[in-house]
Amino acid sequence: MAERPTDFIRQQIDRDIAKPDGSKDVITRFPPEPNGYLHIGHAKSICLNFGIAEEYGGHAYLRFDDTNPLAESDEYVDAIKRDLAWLGFDVANRVTFASDYFEALYNCALELIRKDNAFVCSLSQDEIRATRGTLTEPGTDSPYRNRPVEENLDLFTRMRAGEFPDGAHVLRARIDMASPNLNMRDPVLYRIRHAAHHNVGKAWVIYPTYDFTHCICDALENITHSLCTLEFEDHRPLYDWVLDNLSLNARPRQIEFSRLGLEHTVMSKRLLQQLVTDGMVEGWDDPRLPTLAGLRRRGVTPRAIRDLCRRAGVTKQDNQLEIELLEFCVRSDLEDSAPRALGVVKPLKVRLTNYPQSNETLQAPWHQREPEMGTRPLPFGPELYIDREDFTFSPPPKWKRLSPGSHVRLRYAYIIRCDEVVTGADGEVSELLCTYLPDSRSGSDTSRVKPAGVIHWVAAHAAEPVQMRLYDRLFRVRDPKGASLMDDLNPASLVTASGFLEPAAATGEQSHFQFERVGYFHRDPVLPRTFNRVVSLRDSWRPRQASAGSRKTP
Repeated sequence: MAERPTDFIRQQIDRDIAKPDGSKDVITRFPPEPNGYLHIGHAKSICLNFGIAEEYGGHAYLRFDDTNPLAESDEYVDAIKRDLAWLGFDVANRVTFASDYFEALYNCALELIRKDNAFVCSLSQDEIRATRGTLTEPGTDSPYRNRPVEENLDLFTRMRAGEFPDGAHVLRARIDMASPNLNMRDPVLYRIRHAAHHNVGKAWVIYPTYDFTHCICDALENITHSLCTLEFEDHRPLYDWVLDNLSLNARPRQIEFSRLGLEHTVMSKRLLQQLVTDGMVEGWDDPRLPTLAGLRRRGVTPRAIRDLCRRAGVTKQDNQLEIELLEFCVRSDLEDSAPRALGVVKPLKVRLTNYPQSNETLQAPWHQREPEMGTRPLPFGPELYIDREDFTFSPPPKWKRLSPGSHVRLRYAYIIRCDEVVTGADGEVSELLCTYLPDSRSGSDTSRVKPAGVIHWVAAHAAEPVQMRLYDRLFRVRDPKGASLMDDLNPASLVTASGFLEPAAATGEQSHFQFERVGYFHRDPVLPRTFNRVVSLRDSWRPRQASAGSRKTP
């Protein structure tokens, strides 16, 4: 049994449970807004909320924060559900929506009005912004701040009835316009929006804000620990204020932790939406994006993502992770589970001039260290394809591949020697004429030739043509910025190659393979006869020295 992680959140939960009146049921929630697809940064929050609930024998909710009908849709709801199921979290019986509680939220707003803790404000959005003040200067009271309770109740009731156009009024909390925390300067709780909602249709024309909705929904669902990322730390006083001024039976505790960032990509939903809308990528599931849908299509495994989140840890410090760490987690997961196969990305024909015309079938293991995976048939014949990068006219020192006059071993097959190079009119190599050593497959050839190295190949008569999509970083720079986002895009983030694959791998149902000497690949679930490179074989992850003010990746 794995040892339970220790961090400041779990320590606080332990203290809360130990209190005489502390609840022994730990209940958490993951509250995404269905206005886009989840990305790998959300995975940390998912793993933390559901992981902690499971560790303590409690449960977690998937609660959709659907309070903005202008940006939300069922497409995003369905995508988020798929992502959580893929990550391995069963939420079928605990899926809720903020919109499920609209009537209760409305009644809470009425309670604040009756207690003179909220008022209807008729300033425009720009006027509210202008009177809010700055970090060094207090805000200015709204001229409507002292409306009588009865007038506020009347106006708010008529707002719900749809009497007013968008922007005519808002409901604001009455707190303190001089507060050093801008979130406490009479924040907006409700606004008018005459828009159909994905879940409740046209039943409502007023919608609560996130800050008002979130804490109340937490209390209604008896959430014990509301785990949020650090940008909500300044919102905690408002979270507590709302709960302190309402007659609710539960009192959740909000705790903040650092977000998970990943280099060479962006995590902002707005920027991701821009990439999708502007056609810079092929959609929300483009394998170059950090979305969970994109990572899943590329072939990144849920185990690798959970491993990444575990390694990131739970802190209040910067969590900008090296993309090489994600690749390391993927390789670690696929190393023992992915069967091996032979695939040629840039084909170069080889003709064995002394090979009999009849073909043969060899046997090769699916995985040399995992014999339980069994073997597969491997066709062999007089014409083969090797990778073009495995041949050179002028080999550098310690060259371990093919060159004129040299010997190499074909993986799982024979030793061959390059005798002649055929070039086309353009000077490009079009074919290699080679001889093979018939006794070399068993290792008992009498010539005792020592090959320079081992290369992969595919028999031409059985080669299955496939598309290989070679993915790289979406951005050339480690920390792309919004202003120069398009300039920083990597033009080589996707290279498509027409290659060949051995038939046992091309025609099977297995999803992941290690194409030997090439990389880990995944059968694309959308495009036929297409394999996506998940990661290369080279493990380049090494923790960089932490710079001032940052945290070294574990």
